[in-house]
Amino acid sequence: MSDARDQADAYRRLLAKGKDPQDQKAEERLAANLTFRIVAEEWRALHQRRVTAEYAKDLWNSLERHVLPGLGHIPIQQVTAQYAIAALRPLKLEEKHESVRRSCQRINEIMTYAVNSGYIMANPCAGIRQVFDKPTKQHLPSIEPSQLPVLLRAVNQASITVITRNLIMWSLHTLARPGEAATARWDEIDWDAKVWRIPAEKMKRRREHQVPLTDQALDILHAMKPISGRFPYVFPGERNRRSHCNKSTVNMALKRMGFADKLVAHGFRSLGSTVLNERGFAKDLIEVALSHMDRDAVRAAYNRTDFLERRRPMMEWWSNHIQTMARRATELDEEEPMLDVDAYSTELVN
Repeated sequence: MSDARDQADAYRRLLAKGKDPQDQKAEERLAANLTFRIVAEEWRALHQRRVTAEYAKDLWNSLERHVLPGLGHIPIQQVTAQYAIAALRPLKLEEKHESVRRSCQRINEIMTYAVNSGYIMANPCAGIRQVFDKPTKQHLPSIEPSQLPVLLRAVNQASITVITRNLIMWSLHTLARPGEAATARWDEIDWDAKVWRIPAEKMKRRREHQVPLTDQALDILHAMKPISGRFPYVFPGERNRRSHCNKSTVNMALKRMGFADKLVAHGFRSLGSTVLNERGFAKDLIEVALSHMDRDAVRAAYNRTDFLERRRPMMEWWSNHIQTMARRATELDEEEPMLDVDAYSTELVN
């Protein structure tokens, strides 16, 4: 009887506020069916417009693996910090601290979206990262500048296809991200301006990136023209020439060359950054060459023509340096068979 009176009182209060109790009950039923997964899908539809398609896919796959199994079925109004922490506990037990950090970030973004959409009044998950261990920052494997000749000699002697060898060298000379390098298209090449224009939708930060092409980079394109010039992509797939090569092609080749756990394709960028910084080039030029935009000054100047031309001498020096290091490796050990990576590196340093 008390419950019935309470419900009747609630109905009267709604009527006094001008709300139809039937509409309110419909809203309550809707809220009960509005699960975290549904809100996450709405957030995904909005978020994927701001990032690359590949990144959006990886992000959603991560949510499917780590977050939605524990939270997806819970009505958004019933999601609590305790539920979110419990959902991430398996990751914590596996000590996947970086995955925990990213999952906390995504949960917060989805819950903030729910607040802004009027589904909930406040985000109860704002502080959940505080109960998890902070991940130790791990850098992708790269090599020391002194080991560049080792790499170049390995690339020259490796049993890999012409396409793979040229892709490795293209990645080195342009300092592009692995995915950007592997998906380079002929229609992105401005031969007259000697510029590679990577469209915004392919870039991590959704902004067109312009790469000044050195003579060495252009030589790679000329070498690829008879192989793939009639296809869309500069570095075509092995099975499907109308598609691009696998984005893991360079990593797989590096492993076969003996660089497993020592160097990955993304490490070319760290290597280039280290060498260019040691040479004394302006940090803003290096940041833009790597398509980093952390500072306002870099962001403001990012696509200015003069900034592009100021990068050209730096990239020319980098390409010339790569050539010099390739000659050094050949001169040091011209007729000897390929040596162990670690042993040969020690010889070069000494």
